[in-house]
Amino acid sequence: MYKIINITLASIWFINGLFCKVLNLVPRHEQIVANILSEDYSRTLIITIGCFEIAMGFWILSNQYSKMNAVAQIIIIASMNILEFILVPELLLWGKFNALFAFILIIVIYYNQFHFKKTHHELIKS
Repeated sequence: MYKIINITLASIWFINGLFCKVLNLVPRHEQIVANILSEDYSRTLIITIGCFEIAMGFWILSNQYSKMNAVAQIIIIASMNILEFILVPELLLWGKFNALFAFILIIVIYYNQFHFKKTHHELIKS
C-alpha cells in the first residue's frame, strides 16, 4: 500500500507541475498566481512553481528523507490552500471545497508516511 500511495502522490505532483503549470494546460493556475503575487511575473513564477512540483515528485519516488518530504508536502499544501481559500476562492476548481480535498490529501500523506511505511518495513523484515 505504501508504494502505491507514494507513486500516486508523485504522480499528482508531476501532473500538476508539468501539465498544469509548465505546459500551461490549465491557465487557471497562472491566474491564481497573478492574482496573489504579480501579474507581471506570473508566467515565470508558475513555471518555477511547476519545476519545484516536478522535483517534489522525484523526491517522493527517491524515498530519501521521506519524513521531511511528508512534512514539506503537508506544509506546502496547507499554506497554498489557505492562501487560495482566503484570496482567490473564485478561481479554484471546486471553490472553497478545494480545502476539503487538500485536507484529505494531507491526511493521506501523513497516514502513508507515519503508518503505512512502518507496516511496509515490518512486512519486509518478516
